Amino acid sequence: MGTTTFSGPVVSTNGFTGAVTGNVTGDVTGTITLTSTVTASLPAAASSTGQMYIITDNGAGDDEFALVVSDGSAWVKVTTTALT
Repeated sequence: MGTTTFSGPVVSTNGFTGAVTGNVTGDVTGTITLTSTVTASLPAAASSTGQMYIITDNGAGDDEFALVVSDGSAWVKVTTTALT
């Protein structure tokens, strides 16, 4: 396995090992693992526009997961319904 400090676009035909940082563009295939945290530990929404997290303390018993995204002013829970 190679390691580089090259800062240009990098293409892998066999995936990456470790954290992928920076902007990711193009088709993403495979599993995407989001960072999980509790609500009180979310970063400021104003500086996190477009970022997504899984929170683990949602619900009445603080025992439900929720997908949240920052709209630039607040963390908004993503709600889902069946596609029509």
